[in-house]
Amino acid sequence: MAEVFDRPEAGSEPESPSLQEAGARAPANDRSIEILYVDDVLVVVNKPSGLLVHRGWDNDDDVALFRVRDALGGNHVHPIHRLDRGTSGALLFARDPVTAAKLAGAIEHGGMEKRYLALVRGAPPQSGVIDHPVPKAEDGPRVPALTRFRLVGCSPVDRCALVEAFPETGRLHQVRRHMRHINHPLIGDVKHGSGPINRHYRTTYNLHRLALHAHFLGFDHPVSGARVEVTAPIPQDLARPLEALDLPRGASR
Repeated sequence: MAEVFDRPEAGSEPESPSLQEAGARAPANDRSIEILYVDDVLVVVNKPSGLLVHRGWDNDDDVALFRVRDALGGNHVHPIHRLDRGTSGALLFARDPVTAAKLAGAIEHGGMEKRYLALVRGAPPQSGVIDHPVPKAEDGPRVPALTRFRLVGCSPVDRCALVEAFPETGRLHQVRRHMRHINHPLIGDVKHGSGPINRHYRTTYNLHRLALHAHFLGFDHPVSGARVEVTAPIPQDLARPLEALDLPRGASR
């Protein structure tokens, strides 16, 4: 039986602002993006770590939206959901406003399946359900949030593990907050994780990013109704540290 967690959230030791920027941005000389699926109305890409989905308060001139737009010949695209700057993986865009509205409605009613791979500190249980409210936005009120997870493997090299997380709600930093809540913070998380642990993994395993990857996206096509399932390969900046830790480079389905 999966263990259910609802104990109070533990405190964290965030890193200094200067360290938060270490390895946090995508390389400026590479503005390509890997397309995983594309048709007349939508496109799914594999967003690299360090890249914002769209322009935020940083006013970046290199964001995923621009890269996808350019890859499709300059036509405007509409992001359907978001991934944090440090998170890599499957990201969905619509190619027109009507499709965007349909997909947004599907997400609101739980019509999108998202799976994440996360490298966390410690040895979590084989599976669990984290039912714990989190802020809907930065400094906002807490709202219900639920994440299921399963253990993929524990490292024989260091005290860490790879888990697959299945968020059933779409809250800000949900997977990161929930894994910290059960005292298994994500490696490389400068906001909800541990500074000393992050520095250890940067120095020892060359891990200079948030260890979170959106590896699977599933939804019903907004036009045909057919099931669309997309898997995003793990990028080398996360795959190499996983290999050094003797952990799987993916999750069997």
